[in-house]
Formats: sequence, C-alpha cells, structure tokens
Amino acid sequence: MQTLHLAPCVKNGLAWISVALLTSCSSHAQDRRTVTEPHIPQTCVRLSAGIAAKNESLAAEDEERLDTNRIQQALDHCDHGSAVELAANGRLNAFLSGPISIPANVTLLIDEGVTLFASRDPRVFDRTPNSCGVVNHEAAGCKALIAIDDAPHAALMGEGVVDGRGGAKLLHDSITWWDLAEQARRGGRQQVPRLVVADHSDDFSIYRITLRNSPNFHLVYSNGRGFTVWCVRIKAPQRARNTDGIDPGSASDITVTHSIISTGDDHIAIKGSGTGVQHVSVIDNHFYAGHGMSIGSETCAGVSDVLVRGLTIDGADNGLRIKSNIHRGGLVERIRYEDVCIRDTANPISIDTRYDNSGSSLNSLQIPLFRDVAFKDVRIAGGGKLTVDGTDTAHATTARFDDVRLDQPQAYKQFAEHAHVSYGPGPVDFRLSGDDVRGTVVTAQTRRDSQQQTCMFPSKSSASR
Repeated sequence: MQTLHLAPCVKNGLAWISVALLTSCSSHAQDRRTVTEPHIPQTCVRLSAGIAAKNESLAAEDEERLDTNRIQQALDHCDHGSAVELAANGRLNAFLSGPISIPANVTLLIDEGVTLFASRDPRVFDRTPNSCGVVNHEAAGCKALIAIDDAPHAALMGEGVVDGRGGAKLLHDSITWWDLAEQARRGGRQQVPRLVVADHSDDFSIYRITLRNSPNFHLVYSNGRGFTVWCVRIKAPQRARNTDGIDPGSASDITVTHSIISTGDDHIAIKGSGTGVQHVSVIDNHFYAGHGMSIGSETCAGVSDVLVRGLTIDGADNGLRIKSNIHRGGLVERIRYEDVCIRDTANPISIDTRYDNSGSSLNSLQIPLFRDVAFKDVRIAGGGKLTVDGTDTAHATTARFDDVRLDQPQAYKQFAEHAHVSYGPGPVDFRLSGDDVRGTVVTAQTRRDSQQQTCMFPSKSSASR
C-alpha cells in the first residue's frame, strides 16, 4: 500500500487517499520538467492595506478607493526575482483593484488574511468604451483582473485571497457578473472579466493562493511552456456559469498539484485549440462541485501525454471527462488516469464525441479521435453513467480499464458506441456493449497480488476554507 498525502499547505486534518502501489508512472505521459515546491522570494516593496473587508465585502464608501495604480507602480519598479507584498495594516486587510499586470521575473505576494478584491465597476475593465458588463456578439470586451503577458518567470503567491466578486451587484446597476452569464444562455456572449490570465509567459507559477468568485474563468494559461499550480484553492458556487477552475491551452509542461477546486464549471479544462496541449501532470488534488477533470471541448489541435493521478472527485456533475464534437475535434492520445476515487458524481467516466454540437460557427468538420486512454486503480461509488463514445468506425475510441471497481455495478447506466475496449489484468466490474463496440480481456502471465484500494474523502467543508 502507498499513501498519497496532501502537502502541508492543505490544513486542518484533511483525510488522504490510500491507494494501491503504482507499478509504473507512464513517464512519457506527464510534465517533462522536474517540478518542486515553489519558494516565496524576498520582498522588494511592502504595500499596506488601506481598507477593511467584513464578511467578504467592502463598505459602500470604499468601493471607489482603487489601489490599482500603487500596486501596478510597485510591480513595475520591483527588482527581478523579488515580490511586491500586499500586507494587512491592523484591522485594514483589503485592497481594491482594476486590471493589473505582473511583469517578467516578478511575484505578486498576498499575505494571509489579506484579500485583493476586483472592482465592481465594468468601466475599469473596458477594452474599448462600454465594452464590458454587457451581453453582445462581440469579441472579448473585458480585461482580466490580473494579467501576465509576455512575462516569463512571473508568479502569484501567498496565503491570501483574490476575489472576483462574481455574485456582487455591479456599481450603479442591479445585476451581477453571473447574471450576465445567465442572460447569455439566451444568445450572445457575456462580457465579463476573467480573474488571472497568463499568455506567452513561460514558467508561470501560482502558489498557495485562494482564487474565488471569478466572473468567468479563474485561471487561464496559454501559449507557453512551464505552468505550475501548487497548493491553490479555487472556489465558486456550484451554479455560477462559466467559472472554470483552470484552463490551459496552446501550452506544454504543466503541473497542477495539492490543490482544491469547487466551482460552477470544469474543474480543469484542457483546451486543445491553437497549438494544442502536451505533457500535463495533475497530481494529488481534490475536486468537489463542478463539471469534471476535462479535456476539451476544443481538441482540434490535439491533446497528448496527460497523467491524472491521486485525485478525489466528490459530488461533481462529471468526473473523468473527454469531450468534443465533429466541428471542433482532433486527436487526443496517451491519457492516463491512475489512483482516482469518485463519489456521488452523475457521470463518473465520460468519453463523449458528441458534446454540444450547437452554434452557428460550427461549419466545418474536425473529427474527434480519442485513443490510448487508460484507467488504472479507479474506485467509483454512488451510481451514475459510464460513457465511452467514438465518432464512427474509422474514428473509434480505444480505452483500457485495469482494476476499475464500482460499489454497486447494477446501479450504473452505460452508453458505448464505436469503441475498442480492453479489460484487465486487474478486476473490472463492467463490460461495455453497443454498436461497433469490441472488448478484449487482458490476462497477466503472473497474477499480481490482490491489493485493496480504500477511498477516503476529505470533508466538503475543506473546500470553503
């Protein structure tokens, strides 16, 4: 038996996963870097808070007291390899900001007990006049709260909080950022800020911080090599639309570890557009509410070499998920899920080539092909649906299941089509059947010792701390 402990940054006696000993780590299917715990650099300047937060909100008279300029000036003049520290000043424990950017080789450090709040004024996020805080059919109209643009070796660190205030009413209005997202269901695009966006910035690290209540995606990384997320908490309400946790796209060599995510959309969504995504490690994390450990729906430029290991998923809409369709599909291959525990999740395993075919822009064929997808030492409890779907006979999904156990096999629904599936050598509690579904049983020459995997789920209250 091997016990995978959470790092010390996950406090207050969280339980751990106890899992069977790994026989191999599929070394090609992961981040190629040697990733170690980030360290907090020395401070170049310490900024003291000038306002007080109470119950995660600010007083009305403080809502226009922006700290944007002094934070940005400190970041712009910070020595390379150093940090701008946001610190409490007695009872004053909050900063209020519009868009800021972290330069290359500089860290923004937010102390424990300190919150960086996003302004509720859409005008400070406008890309063009009045482009933010509306629903329309235009390109992205809002700047991110924190941008890392063409800034290698930048970082966001600390025990503090970045709060996007997605559920708070906009200044001089009666709606929230999340209300705009709901309005966009009827057509159009919600023009709302993302919380943290890193673009063309190699070796970006985010460490120990809490991200909460983003108006849209919490953390986006694209067009770079080297992205580390370590001991991060991401929190938004279960029904806050489009509040993805972590979205990497057009990137390689990514590690997400020792983190907790509970949100209103995908916990992690690996986006295979642009130049695709390669070499990802998602190791020792806990997911609660949300739409799953996802690949897609854009897979047109490919996703490959992904390792998900030591994951608990508790009470989510989806668990392990690959999704695309014939208008945004592409090759997804060499995907490994190992030592995973899933509980009370509607779709514990979902490989879906028919996801969301709606949309007027879907006017060309980009056919999904999912191959070499392996599940090893997976435990599922609480029922749900298992889906393994290929596009057609020429684009059949190939999947392997080894030691995949269901608590009550008869309680699970299943759908399979155009799939080539192997089972074993460890026990598997189901056999998939359907149109163009082929199954083979793998028998080891030497029977390995039976090893009981026990899933221990941390309390859901840990996600809110």
